[in-house]
Amino acid sequence: EVQLVESGGGLVQPGGSLRLSCAASGFTFSSYVSGWVRQAPGKGLEWVSSINVAGRSRVADSVKGRFTISRDNAKNTIHLEMNDLEPEDTAAYYCAASIIFPARQTGEFEFWGQGTQVTVSS
Repeated sequence: EVQLVESGGGLVQPGGSLRLSCAASGFTFSSYVSGWVRQAPGKGLEWVSSINVAGRSRVADSVKGRFTISRDNAKNTIHLEMNDLEPEDTAAYYCAASIIFPARQTGEFEFWGQGTQVTVSS
């Protein structure tokens, strides 16, 4: 059974930081591009970042310079380091996997996690 399990979400003040993690199982993680997609309240899915097997990454302009994606193929995990968080970053964050790089379109992701909530508020 394919599983992507996110963790690390929570409530943080503006300007704060969070580190999201995603543990993958049930498929050959090291053969897939991994990424993060978010959905703000009342809005559609928004691609955030992707990273390929070799560690090459792309990030959306809205988070460039603040968010960093990384992966550990040995541990089947990916992370999203989020700094200088803004209220506009409030969303459910989903871990996803794709065979396409950089997988900027949400329809390009094959496997999805259940999501973890990030709330940025004072």
